[in-house]
Amino acid sequence: MASQLKSLSWMLLIFLLLSNLKQHCNAVGNPQVPCLFVFGESLSDVGNNNDRLTLSKANYLPYGVDFPKGPTGRFSNGRNMIDVLAQNLGFDESISPFATARGEEILRGVNYASSSAGIRSETGKIYGDIISMDMQLENYQITLSQINKMLGNRNTSTTEYLSKCIYSVAIGANDYIDNYFSPVYTTSLIYNPQQYAVVLNQQLSQQLQTLYKSGARKFALIGLTALGNIPFERSACGSGSSGSACVDKINNAAQLFNYGLKSTVDQLNSNLTNATFIFINASAIESSPPIASKVADVSCCELLLNLVCIPFGKICSNRNDYKYWDGIHPTDAVHAVYGERAYKAQSPTDAYPFDVNRLAQV
Repeated sequence: MASQLKSLSWMLLIFLLLSNLKQHCNAVGNPQVPCLFVFGESLSDVGNNNDRLTLSKANYLPYGVDFPKGPTGRFSNGRNMIDVLAQNLGFDESISPFATARGEEILRGVNYASSSAGIRSETGKIYGDIISMDMQLENYQITLSQINKMLGNRNTSTTEYLSKCIYSVAIGANDYIDNYFSPVYTTSLIYNPQQYAVVLNQQLSQQLQTLYKSGARKFALIGLTALGNIPFERSACGSGSSGSACVDKINNAAQLFNYGLKSTVDQLNSNLTNATFIFINASAIESSPPIASKVADVSCCELLLNLVCIPFGKICSNRNDYKYWDGIHPTDAVHAVYGERAYKAQSPTDAYPFDVNRLAQV
């Protein structure tokens, strides 16, 4: 009997070791999907704006103060949501920006996101030479031709390869912050909030279908957060009852976009053969613990124009307690929550119809 128990104990130990080894392999160096392509704006940008003539840059301290490579162009003290998502998918390194991605590394995906970019081409242009969603799609075609050559030499079908990859799209915030609610633009005089949400989603749907025609099949569409709550917009709205109404107006407009984006997911899933679209409900994730309990009325870094961190300016020491790093963007700690819950939903409201982990398995 003692011998049998001893053998059983050894078998259990070996099983646990193998299970832990499998989990470790899935976590690092053995991705669930061959590649991750990233489209969007500053919440996903990893350095595409660094060498462009634009004010929308984050390649200086204190940005990146907690990132191993220092300032890279990420609008965070450390990682952004896409870095965390890539880690959860098993990539051992972050996905490289289009600006510097070269050679074989493009086979694991490319990040095209550009700070201040929008669904609409005019969005964010007041900040200079940024890369709109349409321009990001053009850059993707350049990558696609390079992948075609690489895989052609290996007698591998590009179409089959890309169909296994995940395409993350997080865009639309600047179409509100740096367009609709900006006094520089006249968009709000042309459309009411409901009309504008419809127009944005229609244009984004066409852009997503362009990706589909180029071989993309697995899409993670990331919704907007409560844009009116960011320090920059709260400051612009002012205090008192009128300020509160202003914040609510911005948040309601962003929510209309989210409703439309979720409907877009249903429409594209119904209309596009072999395609799978999911919606990540960033607004729902944002309003639940632990993000909801973090300091949200002030940013962690010293601000320039209530917007970006002052170069080499003062920063808070307890960064994990803060929701916002600068006047718009979250801290590493908050990005971690978004990335982890996008990958593995902790609530039925986090993702629709399911999360990125399941998307990878489709």
